[in-house]
Amino acid sequence: MIQDIKPYFLDNHFDPAKELSADSRIIIIRDNNYLLNEKSLEAGIVEFPHTSDFDTELTDSDFAYIYTIGEDNFFLYISDKHKEFKIPGYAYTQLNVIRGKELSPKHMVYAAFTAYHLNTWYSTSIYCGRCGTKNEVDKKERAMRCPHCGNVTYPRINPAVIIGITDKATNKMVLTKYNRGYANFALVAGFTEIGETMEGTVEREVMEEVGLKVGNIRYYKSQPWGIASDILMGYFCDVDGDTTIHMDNEELKLARWFSPEEIELQPTPYSLTNEMMELFKDNGYEGTI
Repeated sequence: MIQDIKPYFLDNHFDPAKELSADSRIIIIRDNNYLLNEKSLEAGIVEFPHTSDFDTELTDSDFAYIYTIGEDNFFLYISDKHKEFKIPGYAYTQLNVIRGKELSPKHMVYAAFTAYHLNTWYSTSIYCGRCGTKNEVDKKERAMRCPHCGNVTYPRINPAVIIGITDKATNKMVLTKYNRGYANFALVAGFTEIGETMEGTVEREVMEEVGLKVGNIRYYKSQPWGIASDILMGYFCDVDGDTTIHMDNEELKLARWFSPEEIELQPTPYSLTNEMMELFKDNGYEGTI
């Protein structure tokens, strides 16, 4: 999955003392586009610029230290002022390009996903949601603080579930395709509502999307999914009773039972969804227990 980057690891400890240096990695995101090295990307490599690559001096106040991976300290452009950053050999590249094919090194792809999450938060937290005053970057923790009323805004993380619905009797699993957006095979998924347990989310989302009652709900694994500001929790569950699918036509364009040999995996190995599909493809129902 996207977060499996050993021997590297993401050190996201908030450190306000970190300052830009010549070898800092700079992430600039504009309208879902990343500033990346063009030739490297053509070779399937994700390469963010260093501070030293820019022909103008970068201002610390325009950037926030976000995390360290390996020996690289990453800084994200967070200013609400539109500045033109141009580096010979670098160009803005769409998020879908990074998401749509397998690139390397994997820890840089993970850096891109996670930076997107923080960029979304910074860009939507410029002003206080309580009084409308312009927020300031907090000096003690990763937060935005209102200098007028003191309201503190932390990064938003949306809990969601990925659901592998299985039928032990036929050794099959439900796969879906969305009506809009992502075009490849997926699993039933959805966000947790207020006052709802994760298991309750599983039961509700399955009933809403494919009209099935399920039981034997079993947790599999979790995954941060920065491009949607999510923390995903994967569950397998068994159909309980009638196996007839009643598909939500507003949400889905396909939903049916698949045997292991029929499963078509996603084009990249980044997602929890793909790993769960692959587990069933390789091991059938027994692999989900």
